[in-house]
Amino acid sequence: MSAPKEPSSEQQALVEKAKAFCEKNGSRFTPIRARVYELLLQQGGSIGAYDLLDKLRETEENAKPPTVYRALDFFLNLGLVHKVESTNTFKACHHFGCSHPVQFLICDECGDVQEIQSKGVKDTLEAQAFENAFIIKSQTIEAHGTCKNCV
Repeated sequence: MSAPKEPSSEQQALVEKAKAFCEKNGSRFTPIRARVYELLLQQGGSIGAYDLLDKLRETEENAKPPTVYRALDFFLNLGLVHKVESTNTFKACHHFGCSHPVQFLICDECGDVQEIQSKGVKDTLEAQAFENAFIIKSQTIEAHGTCKNCV
């Protein structure tokens, strides 16, 4: 087993914030969940469940797919992680604890995923939903293209 990569101070602060958020909501932030969340935070883009499992096995050799899927479901339910549907991958949310629309810029070259917030997109979508007597419960928009590093 290799030594685990230490989270940066920013990542560690987000882990602590996530732990406090879970405790406030009556949910257990177990050591395995903490490690999975750290691994998600260390990704530049999004990561698939099995790639996440491979990284987890570097420190938790007995980790199995259900371990990762249960942690991901836990995080999704609390809004700590977003699922990138078009690539079937996951990305840690850095501003959890609030209800917000999710918009991703996904680089098809390198796989980088940036979460952005565009009030204009949100407002336009909500106005069109209102005009059509539709109630939006959640919103995820995924835009695929090429990032500045791959142009």
